[in-house]
Amino acid sequence: MKQSLRFLALFAGASLALAGSRVAPDMPNSSSVDVVVQFTNPPTKAELQALGSYGQLKKVFNNVTAGEVVLSPSQIPTLLANDPNIAYISPNRPNKGSLDLSMAAVNAASAWSLGYDGTGVGVAVIDSGIAAHDDLKTGSGSLRVVYNESFVSGLDASDQFGHGTHVAGIIGGNGKDSTGGKYTREFQGVAPNVNLINLHVNLINLRALDANGAGTEVAVISAIDRAIDLKNTYNIRVINLSLGRPVFESYTQDPLCQAVEAAWKAGIVVITAAGNYGRENSKGTKGYGTIVAPGNDPYVITVGAMNTMGTATITDDKIASYSSKGPTPFDHFVKPDLVAPGNGVVSLMASNSTIAANYPKTLISTAYYQKSGSGYSSTYFKLSGTSMATPVVAGAAALLIQKTPSLTPDQVKARLMKTAQKAVALYSTGYDAYTLVPFSNQSDIFTVGAGYLDIQAALSNNDLTTMPAVSPTAVYNSSTHTVTIVRNMSVVWGDSVVWGDSVVWGDFVFKSTVNSLSVVWGDSVVWGDSTLAGFSVVWGDSALLGSGPQALGVDGGDAVQ
Repeated sequence: MKQSLRFLALFAGASLALAGSRVAPDMPNSSSVDVVVQFTNPPTKAELQALGSYGQLKKVFNNVTAGEVVLSPSQIPTLLANDPNIAYISPNRPNKGSLDLSMAAVNAASAWSLGYDGTGVGVAVIDSGIAAHDDLKTGSGSLRVVYNESFVSGLDASDQFGHGTHVAGIIGGNGKDSTGGKYTREFQGVAPNVNLINLHVNLINLRALDANGAGTEVAVISAIDRAIDLKNTYNIRVINLSLGRPVFESYTQDPLCQAVEAAWKAGIVVITAAGNYGRENSKGTKGYGTIVAPGNDPYVITVGAMNTMGTATITDDKIASYSSKGPTPFDHFVKPDLVAPGNGVVSLMASNSTIAANYPKTLISTAYYQKSGSGYSSTYFKLSGTSMATPVVAGAAALLIQKTPSLTPDQVKARLMKTAQKAVALYSTGYDAYTLVPFSNQSDIFTVGAGYLDIQAALSNNDLTTMPAVSPTAVYNSSTHTVTIVRNMSVVWGDSVVWGDSVVWGDFVFKSTVNSLSVVWGDSVVWGDSTLAGFSVVWGDSALLGSGPQALGVDGGDAVQ
């Protein structure tokens, strides 16, 4: 924030006022800055040429009304004054990346028994790349990764970090290498016959992301842009974004959010991680208000993480203490939209991956899936985080689309939320596996959203909506000290008969009804005493994410509860 104040202080009078509303608050104070320029309307050729005159025009996106340019910050007021079509300018922000029991918890086997395995559906995995793993091959040995491209300068689309391959296995691994021992296809993904579109961006550590796990916003937007271009070629119906970065402005100005909305408009379901900041309390929010971008966008499906507690039944499952909670900064949308298993998820290991090499606690014994197994597996390993919960939902979306190809992104989101299990433990305590520090959680609407993913129930549902499934907005009432969810009749949740409060979010999340407002259940800090430190952080105007990694990438390595 200090950087942005220094940057804005360079301008005076009318220039400062003009720049203030159209320039991101985190614009760095430097001699040269790489920025994303968003336009209200598609820019003309003359506008792009003019943009290039201010510096180096590096990229123009096909499906997002924006471009990338390197220029001096002192030129921005003039640029804005000369082109009223420019909506917002923000820095090319860095991005850092925050099966077995998981499949049982979400009733995936019921889909397989009905013949739904994702056949014909393309899923774009925007991550650290995808390795040529046996579990991603067909019976004839051909790889089901049908397209590869890297958006990291100088690097190919292979996965040296290991995160993208793990994510891909959760979506579509067929469990081939876990066959022939104690179990049959023990580590099969949600949609084991889905085609994977590998749009490799710099999200985490290593060459796929880079050695520090850092990537760029432009790389992620470029990957989303390409997925839209290839939608019809590969029937790309789902994008998986197991990544995120802090929120710096309203979703209406955030270029990353605008990119995912472009995909939504193109008919692609976008599934993204809630973030791994549920333990973040540097500003007294107890993990609330920590949803990361682009999970703060109301049109995408934002996923939080559950802990299966090592059992196939969901009766003992509880929210993972690291799972980020809503409401979203600035816009106060109810997020996450739903939750799925994300703790200790076993999936595919990329050969010689950095995660496996640097984090030995992620390794598993071959005894997991072999009768006489010994030593550590070189084929599978386990990770935890909302990054792992996200592809579970992405695979579920692929199954729904396979069953009913005409479904829109809004219809997929509405069905998944309405049919989610509402029986989530209201209170739970988790322990960090490394520090043994306890964390208390309550499963309110800002923690579990509409509930726990249930694939069987979602496939059995035939409800359709013709209205947007925009995540609802939470409003704080300073006179009653309550937080309410306002019913909006222009969106699907406004229909109290089919998509009412108790149907979508369950009875336990609402305390009472005041006129047309539903009062959110709970006694959490976010709607408690206004003297609490975290209150103004979540509900004030300067609702920035607390301390933590300030980059966009995969969500948090092994964020074990």
